[in-house]
Amino acid sequence: MPSEATREPFVKSSGKTYTLVEIVHGPTTMAEKGPDDTVFAWPLVVILELLLALGTGVVLVFFSLVKNAPLEELANPLHTTNPAKAPWYFMGLQEMLEHMHPAMAGVLLPALAVLFLVAIPYIDNDRKGAGQWFGAAGERAIAFFTAMYMIVVTSIYVFVDSRLQPTLRAKLPTLVATWLWPGVVLAVLGVVPVLVLYRKTSGRLTARQVVLLLFTELLAAGLVLTAVGFFFRGPDFELFWPWKMPGGYNPLNNL
Repeated sequence: MPSEATREPFVKSSGKTYTLVEIVHGPTTMAEKGPDDTVFAWPLVVILELLLALGTGVVLVFFSLVKNAPLEELANPLHTTNPAKAPWYFMGLQEMLEHMHPAMAGVLLPALAVLFLVAIPYIDNDRKGAGQWFGAAGERAIAFFTAMYMIVVTSIYVFVDSRLQPTLRAKLPTLVATWLWPGVVLAVLGVVPVLVLYRKTSGRLTARQVVLLLFTELLAAGLVLTAVGFFFRGPDFELFWPWKMPGGYNPLNNL
């Protein structure tokens, strides 16, 4: 064994293939750490979901006790009800059938809506403010004004198109009356808020702002179409005020 005086010193960049390491007691870099701004599913989220489920059950039980829902008479295949309406969750689709081709109302537009919802995480993949309602400044105003705009223009479109569709279908080809006309109108109504926001932000639109705007348009339009079909469509599926429908039919009585 060489003496202390003859032992070769460790020289930097000496060409040796070994080095000195030090082992210290402590956690590794990623031990017990998760992504930033996360909430553990158990117990926080699970308890909230359980409370929500229990609260919903209590509301439904209470409503069933105070509101009677008797069964109607047996269905007569020779005499259908007028109006024959779909369940409330399909009422928006049934309302769309009054304004456009069935393939467009029942297949194309719902498919585009579903694809848009699926694509949202890929369009807006920014982690900043993720999982927060209106996390950035101005998002609340975007959602509010877009919702008000869609409620107004969708209601106007339903009223005007209900008056125009019989004439359009009688005088124009089916492709124009039930495909081109509603498609162009819906595209224009949907693009206008995007252009307004683009101009207001001087062209500095973010993906989250666009997604929020389009999702609000979809939600508001769906709510309006559902409400119109449920409350304002009477016999022969014509538009009436709920309290002025002929034949004693009043959708408010079914609530």
